[in-house]
Amino acid sequence: MHGDGEVETDPQLRRFATRAERRRAEAVRRGREDPPIGLGGATFSLSLLLTAAGALVPGVAFLAAGRRRLGAVLLLPTLIALGILIWLGTAGQRTALHWAVNPSALLLIGVGMPVLALVWAAVVVGGYGAVRPLRTNTRQRGISAALVSLLCLAVVLPTVVASRYAFVQRDLITTVFAVDKQSATTPDDVTAADPWAGQARVNLLLLGGDGGAGRDGVRTDTVILASIDTATGNTVLFSLPRNLENLPFPPGPLREAYPDGFETSGDEGEQLLNAVYRTVPAEHPGILGPTDDLGADVLKLGVGEALGLNIDYYMLVNLEGFKTLADSLGGVTVNINTWVPINGVTDLGILPDDYLTPGANQHLNGFETLWFARGRYGSSDYERMDRQRCVIDAFIDQADPVTVLSQYQDLATTTKDILSTDIPLDLLPAFVDLSLRIKDADTRSVVFDNSVITPAYADYDLIRAAVSQALAPPPPPPPSSEGQPSTGTTSAPPPTSAPPPDGESPANPPVAQELETSCAYDPVAAEAALEQGKPPTRRS
Repeated sequence: MHGDGEVETDPQLRRFATRAERRRAEAVRRGREDPPIGLGGATFSLSLLLTAAGALVPGVAFLAAGRRRLGAVLLLPTLIALGILIWLGTAGQRTALHWAVNPSALLLIGVGMPVLALVWAAVVVGGYGAVRPLRTNTRQRGISAALVSLLCLAVVLPTVVASRYAFVQRDLITTVFAVDKQSATTPDDVTAADPWAGQARVNLLLLGGDGGAGRDGVRTDTVILASIDTATGNTVLFSLPRNLENLPFPPGPLREAYPDGFETSGDEGEQLLNAVYRTVPAEHPGILGPTDDLGADVLKLGVGEALGLNIDYYMLVNLEGFKTLADSLGGVTVNINTWVPINGVTDLGILPDDYLTPGANQHLNGFETLWFARGRYGSSDYERMDRQRCVIDAFIDQADPVTVLSQYQDLATTTKDILSTDIPLDLLPAFVDLSLRIKDADTRSVVFDNSVITPAYADYDLIRAAVSQALAPPPPPPPSSEGQPSTGTTSAPPPTSAPPPDGESPANPPVAQELETSCAYDPVAAEAALEQGKPPTRRS
């Protein structure tokens, strides 16, 4: 006590001037004894759990650490991105497919994914730093480092793979549908806004080329015209046999070169439809002006004249690529109802090297798949056409998403090597939309085999009448005289079951039939073939 009567206040005796200061001090003391998660208060197990959750949903670890603003900034775009992915996989599939055929979108995805990978990995590391325990021993630090590394790898690897696939897809699209391709027959009045130029149907010529090692050029042994209703997706397929002769051409340079239809001075095999693709460019190079695939343009004009249609675009698949494609998918499974030859030439009496055995669900490797589609010895062209359709069906049905994704680079490379077309790049979105309609639409087929026409003396008027009838079927029959609707079928009879005599054709055009698979297993035919035993080969 001082002499003036004032009392000296000792700071140690009175540490807090107010109750509020005392409460704040007590909170600090408790925080040092039991700090929050963001200040090292998390247990080791909880820190690992929050780090994993933060890797799965960026922002969670920061929210748990009390860093709400940063956590919200990361969480909000994550939820938006998740919603977009769910939408793209459901209602937004059309948009996803459009992106898949848009080079600009694929480039953005390819470049953006690695950037996303780096940011995501940084978020994982930062998330662990925000929730790590105050004290850890050597073993715990090793476990933490391993977990964070694995989580970074888990988020980086898928994005890098997605980036690679985006670039592979972009390369495929820009190669097959190159913008600088030239064609003498594609429509010149189409735009992305009006892809069909006001037409009700788009006609697409589907060609299967039988080129390969040891073969002279490409022979189009499969010729199918798909006429597609652009509004509904309803499709009619018209199949022409490879041995069709005297293919006609429309007025113009091709008709001047072949006034009586396609004929050459070569042997009989060079007069057939499957020889047009390689022969006309060899005999008359440049006959149609600038084009990247003269053979395809010639076939578009010739097949279009034969069917009475204007053909807009073509797609050519080289059957030689079936081998690589099948191997990339791990093989395909088909039903085999007869002995299918491997190699062999009927006309020269050269026996096959071997045969594919009849049986249900036969799993074929690439080499066997190629010969299942190509084998001709002792069988008809129509049987081979059926087998080729079966192979295509098998590719579509058995290409499961996991296999396709795991082998996508090989599949894309193979597709790029075996597929060619004159469909313009800027029309791909329209074809994507059309393919979605076709998926749920009606598909019918008219096959001009030897039960309908004599290929050597084809009645092209009959063929055109069949096409016209299939695309514009007659109205339903009028009510009967009793006032009741007729229950009969359309007036046109079905195709005859036996080939017509040489030089003659059926009196009525064939009727388009609902497309039914010819790839089902026929136990009676297969068992009969097995009972007869394997036919002779060069090795037996």
